[in-house]
Amino acid sequence: ACGMKQHLLALRRAGAAFFLTLSLCISAFAAEPDYLVPGGETAGIRLSTEGLLVTKLDDGSPAKKAGLRVCDTILSIDGQRVFTAKDACGHLSPGKGVRVCVRRGEKTAEFFITPEKTSTGYRLGVSVRDNISGIGTITFYDPETGVCGALGHGVAGLTGTQPVKTTGGVFVSSRVTDVKKGVRGTPGELHGSFDVTNVLGSIRQNETHGIFGTLKASPDREAVKVADASDVHTGPAVILANVEGTQVQEYCVRIDKIYENAQTGRDLLVTVTDERLLSITGGIVQGMSGSPILQNGKLVGALTHVLVNRPAQGYGIFISNMLSQCDTYK
Repeated sequence: ACGMKQHLLALRRAGAAFFLTLSLCISAFAAEPDYLVPGGETAGIRLSTEGLLVTKLDDGSPAKKAGLRVCDTILSIDGQRVFTAKDACGHLSPGKGVRVCVRRGEKTAEFFITPEKTSTGYRLGVSVRDNISGIGTITFYDPETGVCGALGHGVAGLTGTQPVKTTGGVFVSSRVTDVKKGVRGTPGELHGSFDVTNVLGSIRQNETHGIFGTLKASPDREAVKVADASDVHTGPAVILANVEGTQVQEYCVRIDKIYENAQTGRDLLVTVTDERLLSITGGIVQGMSGSPILQNGKLVGALTHVLVNRPAQGYGIFISNMLSQCDTYK
């Protein structure tokens, strides 16, 4: 009888564990949103790098001779973390070599460098920056959580394709001041002004399929159904884009091709068909990355890239693939 009781108790525990596991699975599945507010607004994007991003090496400089490269990130000098050029300069002294730890891709390495003397002090012969700034477009906002996504791709280093390591960042208000129109062979670009005192929200992630964070307020439009990749088809669609001032407009596009399992953020081939947008931008231009794509009233994806030789065409990412990299929905 005692053995039977223990067996029943074990079954009850197993049942409880199974129920708990099932509940957790259901909760995780339910975390992905059914409705999101589409964006379309441009925003100033300011990302703080993990250290100092190397942008230039002087010919014959101590840093170049030691083996540093453009796009390396200087993490520390003599074991002390550095976040600004001023931090780095504080570790340089006459005739003293320093240990410089850098991140290169996914690896780290140390270099021993002896600064050289100049008329203004001692230097490594390297130009660096401690943040990355630009203009991009908000893709979505989740009214339940405040989470937002933008760009549809990550912010890469100067010459690389992988997202640069960051420690966070902010969205700030912006205004499109003018447009460099895209022509065959030369991509166009949105030019904008930022108000760094007007912070719209924070950035927490810089991933291959977008940047993610939170906004303080929702875009001024209704939430729409989120489409599964299987819902998307070739044919007419629209995008929301901000190419003049702060005004978001709806423009007609056509989804020409769908690439299943693309893995690159190039899931959709999109052609701008709206004459209004073509007259302003020539098609898809830099800064429009993240512009939400809607089809049959559903949010299906975001613009990500322009075809340099065909500025009216570009690529888009499925919204489901974009959401898959947001920590909130994992």
